[in-house]
Amino acid sequence: QVQLVESGGGLVQAGGSLRLSCAASGRIFSTYAMGWFRQAPGKEREFVAAIWWSAGSTYYADSVKGRFTISRENAKNTVYLQMNSLKPEDTAVYYCAEMYGRGRLRVDSEYDYWGQGTQVTVSS
Repeated sequence: QVQLVESGGGLVQAGGSLRLSCAASGRIFSTYAMGWFRQAPGKEREFVAAIWWSAGSTYYADSVKGRFTISRENAKNTVYLQMNSLKPEDTAVYYCAEMYGRGRLRVDSEYDYWGQGTQVTVSS
C-alpha cells in the first residue's frame, strides 16, 4: 500500500515562506508524476503544481507561478513545494498526490494516491 505523508505546513505572515514535503513509501511501481493540490474552505480542490518524476519537467497554476517551486529528490522518494511570497489567498489544506499511469497533471481524478493534507495559513 502506497503512503504519502506531507509535512511543513503552518502559520506564516503574508510575504513569508514555507516548504512542504511529501514522502512516499510502499511504492512498488515507478511513479509517473507527483502533484500538489490545495483546498480552501468552501472551495473545490485546485491544482497547484506538478512534476514529471523521470524528466523533472514542472507545471504550475497561474496563481502560483513565479512564487512556488516544485522539486523532487528521487533517492528519498520525496517531492517538495517551496512557497515564497505567500498571500492570504494561499491559505488552504495542501495535498500531495502520486500518479502512476500517464494522465492529465492538472486533473485531481487522474492521480492514484493522496496524502492526508497539511494546513497552510497565511495571515495578513
